[in-house]
This record gives sequence, C-alpha cells and structure tokens, in this order.
Amino acid sequence: MSDKNRSLAFHIYLILASIFIASLVVSNLIFQKFFTWDFFGIYTFEISVGILPYPITFLVTDIISEIYGRKKANQVVVTGIFASAFSLLIISTADFVSATSWSPIDNAVFHKVFGLSGVAVFASMMAYLIAQFIDIRIYHFWKEKTQGKHLWLRNNFSTISSQFLDTFSVLFLLCFFGVIDWDLFGSLLLAGFLYKLLIALLDTPLLYLCVYAFRKKFNLKVGEEIALN
Repeated sequence: MSDKNRSLAFHIYLILASIFIASLVVSNLIFQKFFTWDFFGIYTFEISVGILPYPITFLVTDIISEIYGRKKANQVVVTGIFASAFSLLIISTADFVSATSWSPIDNAVFHKVFGLSGVAVFASMMAYLIAQFIDIRIYHFWKEKTQGKHLWLRNNFSTISSQFLDTFSVLFLLCFFGVIDWDLFGSLLLAGFLYKLLIALLDTPLLYLCVYAFRKKFNLKVGEEIALN
C-alpha cells in the first residue's frame, strides 16, 4: 500500500473512532428522556433517547474489525472508556460549582438533567465493556470460521448477542441504583433489545457498502485487513 493510501486509511480510522466516542458519550448524557415510537402498528417502543446513537458504536466497531483488525477495534473500545470517564469528571465538576443568580440554568435544573449522569456512565461503562469485547470476539470468531466470507453472518451474530447483554446489563444496573423502577425492567429490556435488533438488521446493508468501498479503494481481498502499525 502506498504512503498516500496508508495516510488516508489512518485518517478514516480516526474519523470512525471519533464517531464511536461521540456516540458513546452523548448516549450517556441524554439517557433520562424517554419517548414512544409506534413501529407501523406492530409494536410500540418505549425507549430512552440515549439508545438512539448507541447502535452506531457497534456498527463502527464492526467496520473497524473488518477493515483494520481486532487490535484496532479493541483500542477504540478502551479509548471510549477513557472518554466516558473524562466526561464524567467534567460533568461532576460542573454540577458541583454553584450557578450565578442570573444563570439561565440554575443548580436544580442542571442537577436534574445531569445529576444522574455518573450512575449512567458507570452502568454504561460496565455494560459497554462486556458487550463491546464480546461483540469483537464473536465477530472475529465467525470471520475466521468463514474465512472472511458471509459478512452478514458475523455482523448480525455478534451485534445481536452483544446488544442483548448490553441492554440487560445497563438496565439491571440502573434499576439496582434506583434510577429506574424495577417494574419497568422487563418492558424496557424487551423494547431496548427489539430496537437494537431492528437497527442491527437494518445496518447490515450499510456495513456491506462501507466494506465494499474500503476494499475497492484500498485494493483489499476478502478477509484482508489494513495494517496501520
């Protein structure tokens, strides 16, 4: 691979990593708002808005796993942990300092919106660690078994399995810490998992498109990865 293409591949990797981190951090900040979504009269979802950007993280790690390899995917996951912890530090500091008398957002409103972010970030980080590493491990297990073929199989198998674990873990921790009532656990688990399952199925064509574009641009064979190091 030419130096020009290697530089381009590295910059694309940075963009994917930034999308991953932004999606992860934002999902932890906005989780307290819930909404309903009527899916063509088949099922009515009651889910947190924090779940909207979260499936993007699994799509990004699947793209990175396929094109850059397992090591780079794991690096992005670890980076996401540091980004989440750092965002928690900033939010905690902002919540601690007192607002001025003329501040458009007073202490009570700020604390109501962001006060539970610490619990959310902790729950998300624990669930995220379990889900992402399992997602990457399952993805590469099937990649090796199929010798780089059947992209749809490893994408959906890894994402669906890890998304269930993620949804279960984060809801369990939020209920355990009293953020959400236990009575809502079952319905939110079902709605959250079904939503993530639906998105996992819908993002398969997008994954195929991205992988096709990478292989065409960088002359990659099926199963071949770009070595950045």
